[in-house]
Amino acid sequence: MIETTKSYDSAIAKKLDKSRVEITGSVAAAEWGKYRAEAINHINESITLDGFRKGRVPENILVAKVGDMAILEEMAELALSKAYIDILITEKIDAIGKPEIRVTKLAKDNPLEFTATTSVVPEIVLPDYKKIAEKEAEKADPKDLKVSEKDIDEAVLRVRKQHASHEGHNHDKMTPEEHDKAIEAAMPGLTDEFVKGLGDFTDVSDFKNKLSDMIAGQKRDQAIEKTRVRIADALVEATKIELPDVMIESELNRTQSQFSADIERMGVKLEDYMKHAKKTIEELRAEWRPHAEKKAKLQLILNEIAKKENIKPEVQEIEEEVNRIVEHYKDADRERAAVYAETVLTNEKVFVFLESNK
Repeated sequence: MIETTKSYDSAIAKKLDKSRVEITGSVAAAEWGKYRAEAINHINESITLDGFRKGRVPENILVAKVGDMAILEEMAELALSKAYIDILITEKIDAIGKPEIRVTKLAKDNPLEFTATTSVVPEIVLPDYKKIAEKEAEKADPKDLKVSEKDIDEAVLRVRKQHASHEGHNHDKMTPEEHDKAIEAAMPGLTDEFVKGLGDFTDVSDFKNKLSDMIAGQKRDQAIEKTRVRIADALVEATKIELPDVMIESELNRTQSQFSADIERMGVKLEDYMKHAKKTIEELRAEWRPHAEKKAKLQLILNEIAKKENIKPEVQEIEEEVNRIVEHYKDADRERAAVYAETVLTNEKVFVFLESNK
């Protein structure tokens, strides 16, 4: 129990399940009694009475109109908004989300008693993340990086087909089979003259060499992504986290916002899409929930590794990324973009760190 002469009299914090904390506390009568004038002003500003200007209702008439209990309830709300913050600081409670505060005793000239339940940042006991990363990296197949003649031939064919499809032929009324034949017939031969027209290529051999390098780069990126997915899955599996519902809901809200934006970019109203899919948004959120849980857990794990290894991006890196975001999304809020940029850059640096510990 904590004794204080400041904004609250006592507070006891008890851990609950799902990374929640219940705070039982009280505020001295003299302390929460100080909020009477402010409470009356708040109510005065929100009420309208015939014959009086807004905010200018005499106190005795206001109290007669709304009742003593309404005044006490407003006083309690003002006092608890201050006391709750002070308790979090004093008790070192890392709260997230909005608390549920319930007044258990409210009487004039008596201590104000309450309980507050809030979600907190989960405790994380990290596994041997370096060993996990090393183990998952060893699963990478060297064959995934090899560029075969078949890869190059298929890429060349795609380039020739794309060139043929851009020649302006009207294939709208053709069957798929007729369309394919028309494209095949219009495909240019693979000559030095053709590849020179595509870009900075001296001849067919140079074109194939540079195409091979490009494919190799794509394969490296794909291999890195596959390894990172394995590392992420293994870290989530090996780390025990009691995830609070508020974090899952927050991730689900982000997923829903992105989903809605993607649908609208396609020129389709979300309501029409849902009708066509014969699903409700609640059903979709239930489908997304496992992924949202996994994503929220992974972010907590990456944050904890970054903290433990002192991994963070430079201020200049964050600023450059924010500038790119704002340039691409004209209405983006710079402050929120900075938080997003720092998270993305930190995550990247954590993965690079894990990949380097082979």
